[in-house]
Amino acid sequence: MKKILLFLILIINLVWAVDIAMTQTPVDSENNITLKEKPFGYNLFKGHFANIKQFIYNPHYRINIGDKISIVFWGAFENQLVVEVDNQGNIFIPKVGVIHVLGLEASKLNIVIQNAVKKVFKNNVFVYANVLNYQPVNVFVTGNVNYPGLYQGLSSDSIIQFLDKAKGINLKNGSFRKIYVKRNGKIIRSYDLYNFLLGGNLQMMEFKNGDIIYVDSLKYYIYVTGDVKRAYRFELLYPEITLQKFKKYALPNETATSVIVKHWDKNGKLITKKYSINDNPFIFNGDEVNFISEHNAKQITIKLDGAIKGSHTLIVKKGTSLKEVLNELNYSPFANKNAIQLYRKSIAKLQKQLIDAQLKDLEQKVLTSSSVTTAGATIKKEEAELILNFIKRARQIQPKGRVVLNKDTNLSNVILEEGDTIYVPKKSSIVTIQGEVKIPGAQTYVPKYTLEDYINSVGGFTNRADKEHVLIIRQSGKVITYDDTAFFKKHIKIKKGDSILVLGKPSSENLQITKDITQILYQIAISAGVVLRLF
Repeated sequence: MKKILLFLILIINLVWAVDIAMTQTPVDSENNITLKEKPFGYNLFKGHFANIKQFIYNPHYRINIGDKISIVFWGAFENQLVVEVDNQGNIFIPKVGVIHVLGLEASKLNIVIQNAVKKVFKNNVFVYANVLNYQPVNVFVTGNVNYPGLYQGLSSDSIIQFLDKAKGINLKNGSFRKIYVKRNGKIIRSYDLYNFLLGGNLQMMEFKNGDIIYVDSLKYYIYVTGDVKRAYRFELLYPEITLQKFKKYALPNETATSVIVKHWDKNGKLITKKYSINDNPFIFNGDEVNFISEHNAKQITIKLDGAIKGSHTLIVKKGTSLKEVLNELNYSPFANKNAIQLYRKSIAKLQKQLIDAQLKDLEQKVLTSSSVTTAGATIKKEEAELILNFIKRARQIQPKGRVVLNKDTNLSNVILEEGDTIYVPKKSSIVTIQGEVKIPGAQTYVPKYTLEDYINSVGGFTNRADKEHVLIIRQSGKVITYDDTAFFKKHIKIKKGDSILVLGKPSSENLQITKDITQILYQIAISAGVVLRLF
């Protein structure tokens, strides 16, 4: 009997333990907050760079006594030295003399030294100067941080480094968006760390002894869960925001179709509403926003564009083929049915990922490329800046996700997806020539004209033209590559509505970088229909 009783007690305890485990809110033990409370940017402050002394270039830093300055000469006179700012605010450069630099902004240092050097060396002497270290300062960090106090750093340190020294922002009560720097009782700079977290933008400033960094309290926020890339608590600057603006924070996945919003009114009553992912209601402080994917939906929405009559939005059953839709379209008399195009979001996403991966690889190669000589390093630096600017512009290109429909394709096997766009182009008698030609533009179609005739009609190639990679894009989206430098040139018949794209030819001492840029230019031209100039 005792054994049975003990067994029953054990079962009851196990059931009770399971019940408690299932009803407790999941907790992030490391930060002592519930998973629901975990704010966007929670992992920014982990002490990884609190003690790093990195002399970050600050153009507004003012030269101080004791600063060390590196100076490099090359050309007709070559020398390299490090000088220190003396007690009178001067530096001494052999053969040049004394230069007063105290209080000078770092961005103007090079110009001042260059002007002094030119008074002595009239021609063919070049100079580069840079501040090697910045002054140590003591800064107070207070407000909603984990360990308020006085912390030592460099005047060039970023605000994130000082916050990290204080073990970061209090995740329950601290604001990531309302951080202030005070000097002599007045706010001289405010910071919103979402600018850094979302866009990589961070204002630099010169800290001084006695500055105070104050982290304000969290006031407005919204909880996010579900089918998103960022399921966090997001801080708002105002008590309300529209759903479409808020989506830029949460980043819903492509599969998300609906939004469920839980809102508590003034009387504490819970109100739950459901919206389409494309609706734009206001959501308010304290709301819980859950993005969901309704995979069981029986219908999908297709967009129609181009030479068709009637509605440009079509709702069809899941599993509908492209052929079924094309058979039901009301075409315009000017429609070119032989050049119908399909644009798909998932394909555009894959194209974007491919281009971004190639750009990232190119960026790493550029940043790790080095040169032996000082003059070579200068050229490398200029070339790197041009290529990095090209990478920045290329990342802004959005591929179209075009699916080429070959004439032999069985369109019954092409099943439409949510968000597909079917484009029916108009019949055209125009040929467009774009890219590295002297006068890009459109030309009327002439049956006997060859590709060379069309190129000559717009003034011919520019000096930067990549004649080995001339692209002919048919109205259907089909792409043909033409090599104008080949000994035996293949004959390509230009058709009505064709686009001729002449890519630019990158020039770099690094053959691999040249090859990578050429491939990226090609991918952008194919996926986005854009000829992007390198320089």
